[in-house]
Amino acid sequence: MEETDVCYLTPADRLLHAAIPNACPAKALGPSQRLTLGLHALADKQTITDLADDHDVSRKFVYRQAAIAQAALDEAFTASAAAEDQVLFRLPVTKAWLRQVTLGLTLICHSSYRGVGEFCRDLLGVNLPVGTVHNSLRDAMDKARPYNLGQNLGNVDIAGLDEIFQNGQPVLVAADMASTYCCLLSLEDHRDADTWGTRLLELQERGFAPRATIADFGTGLRAGQKLALPDVPCRGDVFHALHEITTLVTVLENRAYHALAARHKVEQEKTKTHKQGQRTQVLGRKAASAGQAETQAIALADDVALLARWLRCDLFAVSGLPHADRCALFDFIVTELKNRQPLCPHRLGPVCSLLQNQRDDLLAFAAQLDTDLAQLAARFQVPVALVRELLDLQALDERRPLRWQKEAVLRQRLGQQFHALNTAVQDVADHSVRASSVIENLNSRLRAYFFLRRHLGPDYLALLQFFLNHRRFLRSEHAERVEQSPAELWTGDSHPHWLEMLGYGRFSRN
Repeated sequence: MEETDVCYLTPADRLLHAAIPNACPAKALGPSQRLTLGLHALADKQTITDLADDHDVSRKFVYRQAAIAQAALDEAFTASAAAEDQVLFRLPVTKAWLRQVTLGLTLICHSSYRGVGEFCRDLLGVNLPVGTVHNSLRDAMDKARPYNLGQNLGNVDIAGLDEIFQNGQPVLVAADMASTYCCLLSLEDHRDADTWGTRLLELQERGFAPRATIADFGTGLRAGQKLALPDVPCRGDVFHALHEITTLVTVLENRAYHALAARHKVEQEKTKTHKQGQRTQVLGRKAASAGQAETQAIALADDVALLARWLRCDLFAVSGLPHADRCALFDFIVTELKNRQPLCPHRLGPVCSLLQNQRDDLLAFAAQLDTDLAQLAARFQVPVALVRELLDLQALDERRPLRWQKEAVLRQRLGQQFHALNTAVQDVADHSVRASSVIENLNSRLRAYFFLRRHLGPDYLALLQFFLNHRRFLRSEHAERVEQSPAELWTGDSHPHWLEMLGYGRFSRN
């Protein structure tokens, strides 16, 4: 008989086992069993007497195991509390390090000048006046400006242009769409054609010669580009057009719901009046008019929603019709919207004008896409229609069986060329720029700094431009961007940490 079975003996076996020398049930309990017994005693779910009877031990033994378990717990928590106060490493606080703290709190943590002083006072016990914080940033601004002005801009392929406002003053922004490298961040008094043209000419002196630009429909911006870069096309940002049409769909849907509620209210009032034995002729005419308005509002909302889906899925999508067919469908959609304009002129009118005036700019990406697909077809010596089928294939959901059926057919038709051509088509699709999303993303990051101060200056913007261009991304949906800065993505060359570029030696733990 094993020692671990001692606690489960019958009364007769216990008498027999008692006759065996040194057969103590308490001694037979292993460490894990003693631990379990002590924990059960601390849990207080069973009495000490019941625990002693269940394990055939004395109550004194149970109390002893409970005391041992309690002592072990107290020791563990005491050690944990002591570890919190353990010195991990020592940091030499110098004036240079405090200047790095000032830059880090301001640029990384979006702190104000007074917030930097409060941090140093409360956590470091150092009095750092606002003037000292300003001087530290001023020194960094002077060091950052040469990096901004000394960078050659010849690598910019497609540039995004936009404007952001602070305290009523425009800030002109330009960035490379592929890398998000900010080429221009300039505070101006105006945003007219002369101002934009002057700034673009200054960029041109540093090698700025993009294949195309993309922007919203600001008149000053586009006029300025025509003055400075007359041979560079300015594509229309489909995001703003889609935003306008989506807003229109929402307004018309709400209008239809209101018409439905109004008709329902009149019907209820008519029914109530009829039950009271009163005349309902007037209410009958109101109900008929409300029903007609409801039908008209619902039909208008449904028609515009369908036209908006065609715009989003057939015209502004990368995969789709050739440029000429897109233009024909675009004109048809605009005509249909115009036909319905009298039903809601104050909403449909501006959208129709926007689409009609900006058709060529909005579909410029499709013309470039046709050229790129034609070049691929000539290089691989296949029909353009086959290349376009590959482009449409990549837009299908991988979870749909139809995608794999079409892929099998294309694999059979292309043979060994399938993989290379498919990769080339995917690369063309990835580099097809339709919206200035990069600029909008940059603007959102800029606003996180602008709200801290009412007045901006060119020196502060120079430092901010340097920081955003040389700060490495901590995370990204694209794995190749992680731990890379916009400057590294743009030039392909690595650079030191942005603090080291400003002349500071970073702290390193031994």
